[in-house]
Amino acid sequence: MAKVSPTKTPMREQPAKERVRNYDEVPFGYSPDEAMLEASRCLMCKKPKCVEGCPVEIDIPGFIHGIAQENFREGVNRLKEKNILPAICGRVCPQEEQCEKKCILGVKNEPVAIGRLERFLADWEAQQGEPELPAKPKSTGKKIVVVGAGPAGITAAADLVRLGHQVDMFEALHEPGGVLVYGIPEFRLPKAIVFREIGFLEKLGVKVYTDHVIGMIRSIDELLDEYDAVFLGTGAGLPWFLNVPGENLNGVYSANEYLTRANLMKAYLFPKYKTPIVKGRCVATVGGGNVAMDCARTALRLGAEKSIIIYRRSKEEMPARNEEIHHAEEEGVIFQLLSNPAAFHGNSQGWLKEVECIQMELGEPDDSGRRRPVPIPDANYRVAIDVAVIAIGNSPNPLIPNTTPDIETGRWGNIVTDPETGKTSKPGVFAGGDVATGAATVILAMGAGKIAARGIHDYVMNHT
Repeated sequence: MAKVSPTKTPMREQPAKERVRNYDEVPFGYSPDEAMLEASRCLMCKKPKCVEGCPVEIDIPGFIHGIAQENFREGVNRLKEKNILPAICGRVCPQEEQCEKKCILGVKNEPVAIGRLERFLADWEAQQGEPELPAKPKSTGKKIVVVGAGPAGITAAADLVRLGHQVDMFEALHEPGGVLVYGIPEFRLPKAIVFREIGFLEKLGVKVYTDHVIGMIRSIDELLDEYDAVFLGTGAGLPWFLNVPGENLNGVYSANEYLTRANLMKAYLFPKYKTPIVKGRCVATVGGGNVAMDCARTALRLGAEKSIIIYRRSKEEMPARNEEIHHAEEEGVIFQLLSNPAAFHGNSQGWLKEVECIQMELGEPDDSGRRRPVPIPDANYRVAIDVAVIAIGNSPNPLIPNTTPDIETGRWGNIVTDPETGKTSKPGVFAGGDVATGAATVILAMGAGKIAARGIHDYVMNHT
């Protein structure tokens, strides 16, 4: 048996100085030879722990074996048995905290680059032309409606249509995809890939309707008059704010608005697209997660001379993926750590001019296990900025709970569900993803969509 390389096969990418001037995807992906080389590192465990770490239960050794044998079609088929969005998950899923974290090879060496191999297969299939469609199942005669065309909704819809149900999907925005199109920047997830995956969903038979704000144009009760079951995958679109003085100044954005203008509404292509956005010379992003990294990196591409991350803990406590932090640092984002905004200050015309920060130090661990940031007395300082982006988290949009009084919600406005089935307190209504858990990852939302699809199938076949 050939000796296994202790490190992952590197993935080529755009140099930092070039990529900050464009919106093209940063990594180039594997070539066939690179993919086969990386696949050869897999130990093909009899009891693969990597599968245990995958929220959507992908046969990981199965698709990697296909790559290793240069049978890419077999690999694609194994991959898509469980995952309808492999090109997306291969790019944005935090494999290092899930499947790759469980990889036996990773005990002493670097784990197999499962995400990079997933991306390779999805991109290879796209290069072959039209994707192969599974055999059309026998119709059950049941009608399901999916509200929200994000990762949870897409996954639930795909599983349900493949079980023989008629599935309609309603999306509030003018493009399907949810956070995949409004939140994640083009340089991290090209939108052509998202629309390609949505196109596959439509080829399976799902009907997608955009510009449909459920809770306004139709209520959940009205949907239940027409459909046998409802799945709610409406995400977490209600941004959190700091609640400090000056947060209403011109130039202060929520991350949702900033990224939606830049991504979905194509502000980065001005003047071809007329979407207004304050670009700013010095942009400060508050937060330490992947969304904060996306905002800070977007600011540079929009022309900022300086992009700063303000985060109240140290770098070690940042929830963002290491890869995203690394890319941000390479591109010149400045990390202002152990700091937290106390106020924003503006000029007489109401435009942002400065952020006043409190210097912090780390105290005892809090409920999350991370050390709690504690303000240092009399250590405030100011930084001149003209744009601030607040990227500290989101809650579920309250529109559907507010118009569906008999659906139970939790402390943070999330819809309460049975984790085993996705059932809500309202008969016939299921939910999953960020609307149930609060803001999380794409792959966890997809896992919730799969669970709910099984719950819905059981409900419509045995209880209606």
